Amino acid sequence: MSKSPFEQFPRIESAAITLRKITDSDLDELFDIYSNEKLFVHSPVMLKKNKETVANMIGHFERDFLKKKTIFLGICLNKEPERIVGVAEIFDYVQDVNMITIGYRLDDKFWGQGIATEAVQAITEYLFKELGINRIQAFVMPENIKSQKVLLRNYFRQEGTIRQGQVWKGHGVVDLEVFSRLDSDETKY
Repeated sequence: MSKSPFEQFPRIESAAITLRKITDSDLDELFDIYSNEKLFVHSPVMLKKNKETVANMIGHFERDFLKKKTIFLGICLNKEPERIVGVAEIFDYVQDVNMITIGYRLDDKFWGQGIATEAVQAITEYLFKELGINRIQAFVMPENIKSQKVLLRNYFRQEGTIRQGQVWKGHGVVDLEVFSRLDSDETKY
């Protein structure tokens, strides 16, 4: 039996990172992330150039959780738990199918250190083991090879391409690669 991801706000810990609620005290790091052009080349989220806009987003994160829409989590290194280095999203929960979608972005100063891979692993384990979710999926632009590798390292399967099937802000109509992992999937290929 699965539990709704919106019953309680998660705090997810692994060996090197913690995914936690984003608070007002995270504004500076959140602004660094959402105002960094490199992080939005392959994203449906628009770049934010105004700190006040990002401050308002923190309140919207809480609202989106209460509306059972999206869970936004700050990705933190355990050695610096007060500083977020990225943002993970858990959204589009479909109870009838028992599936959910994930997304993530990491400050480019932390790329190439395995942090995104560990974040996806921690989220995946939480969703399967704690909530009993059956299917986790992610949508990635074909050009975003780094993000595809993060998913493949976490035993997600590439299902195919949705050709010109979504409108992403700032990109127009885009192709998207679909990746998924089922709770029953073998984690060794």
